[in-house]
Amino acid sequence: MNSLKVLILCGRSPRHLYVANKLCEGTDVLAIVQETGSDLNWASLKKKLKPANLVRKISRWLRDRKRYTGNGEASFFFDQASPQLTHPALVKEVPHINHPDVVKLANELQPDIIAVFGTSLIKGELLTKGRLGIINLHGGLSPHYRGADCTFWALYNEEPEQVGCTLHYINAGIDTGDLICHISPEVKPEDDELTLFWRGIKTSAQCYLELINRIASGEIFGQNQAEKGSLYQVKDRGGIHEKHLAKLLGQGMLKNINLPTRVKWFPKQPTTSDTP
Repeated sequence: MNSLKVLILCGRSPRHLYVANKLCEGTDVLAIVQETGSDLNWASLKKKLKPANLVRKISRWLRDRKRYTGNGEASFFFDQASPQLTHPALVKEVPHINHPDVVKLANELQPDIIAVFGTSLIKGELLTKGRLGIINLHGGLSPHYRGADCTFWALYNEEPEQVGCTLHYINAGIDTGDLICHISPEVKPEDDELTLFWRGIKTSAQCYLELINRIASGEIFGQNQAEKGSLYQVKDRGGIHEKHLAKLLGQGMLKNINLPTRVKWFPKQPTTSDTP
């Protein structure tokens, strides 16, 4: 089996580093691109400083600071070790993921697959790169849970069986590309939003590696998302929603639930034109 050439685009949190490291274990990773968010122009800064946007950002920062106190994510993914990439020499930093330097790098490296996890929305010319396409790891089960905070909303809607992640091809929409795999983590009575989210990512990392190796062996994946589903945005989640979920969990919503890990693959279906 020939190893595929992979270009990774990812974030900087422990979960992102963990997934990048997993892909480096069994694929030919050419580079790891991370965005620094340092390329602010006046238009984008003006938008960020609008009162409504600024309040939301400050509220989310305070909430996340409280949630992530104690390095829980780092411990979950790296145990006692310091969260870091196993191949830091591969890192290329860019101001944002759609920067011309990323397109230039893709043109120079000619990757077979561009593997994405934890970046801002990919747009423009970059969408055309990757010989076999661009694949994303999304932290929700598309199409029913697209966008942000999908683990939270699945629990809020009292659908713990809908907690999970999706591997899908990227198109111009938000988590709307052809489905490759649904990964639903084990769900335990003592779980909360973060442990379920992190477990979903950890389980998905192995599936991500498996996927690339299966594509290298000739398997073809990708099925159209037949439904529009639901798109959740950062601004949709407020304090009232968090209090409601805390109440549900406190009342034992997960008390009698013990769901095993579930993985569903979406192999490409033959079309009429494929039939002899």
